[in-house]
Amino acid sequence: MSDQRIALVTGGNGGIGTAICRELADKGLKVIAGYYEPEKEAAEQWQAAMKSAGYEIDLVGGDVSDYDSAGKMITEAESSVGPIDVLVNCAGITRDKTLKRMTADQWNAVIRTNLDSAFNMTQQVIGGMLERGYGRVINISSVNGQRGQFGQANYSAAKAGLHGFTMATAQDTALKGVTVNTVSPGYIATDMTKAIAPEILDSITQTIPMKRMGEPEEIAQAVAWLADERTSYVTGANIPVNGGLFMAA
Repeated sequence: MSDQRIALVTGGNGGIGTAICRELADKGLKVIAGYYEPEKEAAEQWQAAMKSAGYEIDLVGGDVSDYDSAGKMITEAESSVGPIDVLVNCAGITRDKTLKRMTADQWNAVIRTNLDSAFNMTQQVIGGMLERGYGRVINISSVNGQRGQFGQANYSAAKAGLHGFTMATAQDTALKGVTVNTVSPGYIATDMTKAIAPEILDSITQTIPMKRMGEPEEIAQAVAWLADERTSYVTGANIPVNGGLFMAA
């Protein structure tokens, strides 16, 4: 049996997810990227691009906002590759509107995908981690879960709740070799942000003490550190990677 650790990254074919998958693979982990099942063709194209770049990353499709679908993803991944040692809850969406104009569907979609998904995935891998006496759960939150953001009541609530989930779950698992932590990115240069008008991007970067956007690789580096076997005394923490945009004692 191989001693290689296995990592499952939800939203693994997204901008930040891709960097996380590559960084974990570079650290010697076997990586499985979770994707939203209706986007199978795009995910397979992504996988082919990763292979061309030298990364053998497995795929598993499903809907992390649905408990049963999340369970099927985990079962498929573990049946084909092996028990999950590292879970990175990275899948997320936005449906921005001011609260006055936000619909119940927009609220629910973001809460289910960005917050419920962490329960759906973590609850169904944590038992195996506890039995084996080892595990790393890393939840990708956001600076806007710490400080709030105009037009993002749903997103900010979900991301703030994600760290509450981290802290409680970390206490559940602390005696069993399983750590649970949060990484909270600031504004990161992904395809989504690169599509923003240059003048708006400039106004955003002017609010950041470092005067630049973060790179996905900078988030991935923080995730890889938390996923490392040697990072065994850090749990329940929220690691901010935001260029100084939000600082807390």
